Amino acid sequence: MLARLRSDIQCILDRDPAARSTWEVITCYPGLHAIWLHRPAHWCWNNGLKWPGRFISNFSRWLTGIEIHPGAKIGERVFFDHAMGVVVGETAEIGDGCTIYQGVTLGGTSLYKGAKRHPTLGKDVVVSAGAKVLGGFEVGDGAKIGSNAVVIKPVPAGATAVGIPARIIPSKEGQSADVTEPQQARKFTAYGITQEDDPLSQAMRGLIDNASSQEHQIALLWQAIEKLSAANQQAKDCVPCDAALKEQFEAGKLNELVGK
Repeated sequence: MLARLRSDIQCILDRDPAARSTWEVITCYPGLHAIWLHRPAHWCWNNGLKWPGRFISNFSRWLTGIEIHPGAKIGERVFFDHAMGVVVGETAEIGDGCTIYQGVTLGGTSLYKGAKRHPTLGKDVVVSAGAKVLGGFEVGDGAKIGSNAVVIKPVPAGATAVGIPARIIPSKEGQSADVTEPQQARKFTAYGITQEDDPLSQAMRGLIDNASSQEHQIALLWQAIEKLSAANQQAKDCVPCDAALKEQFEAGKLNELVGK
């Protein structure tokens, strides 16, 4: 029991540079208080004491601003960072080492009682501020959910989900989606910030670069035609104006618009 309490405190000291001491964490971190209050609430819920479980949960919500249903399962070293406005549903499961920021909802989309309605987070998942994970699916180990993303389908291990509805950036072989170091050297990334970009922006950049390349090839073809027809005045008169011989496509400016 004491070892688990120390682990709860240490995970905050490891992940939050603003945490200066154990005493500060114990007294000033509502995310820690929510975890500690959830455990007796969860015990009551699992042992048939439904009302006491809900009462403790409601008191925790009033005290911390974090609403965790007493039926939810929470692993070890889970850190609710800031976490005001977090909602965790009845059948949600949060794996070891997860980090959840403010405004997150682990919600359900089904009205059937007893069904698995809420998501299951694997180990070391980061759910960024304002994200909504809705449904009874799994989010794989080491996955990242971007700020304000709305996730309505499973997220593979190590992948990153961004956007509304969320699009998936798959992980690289042996790596998480947000780092270039090998998996064993991976460090915690606050708010799940990644070096990779939105996949929609990547697709747009690919189209822009492809269009620019095609225009370059067309300009070269017209220049070759002009040289071949220079000896024939009649053919030369059919050559389009000079604008067709020059590249007009401004790939650089368009790439800047999509965030390159």
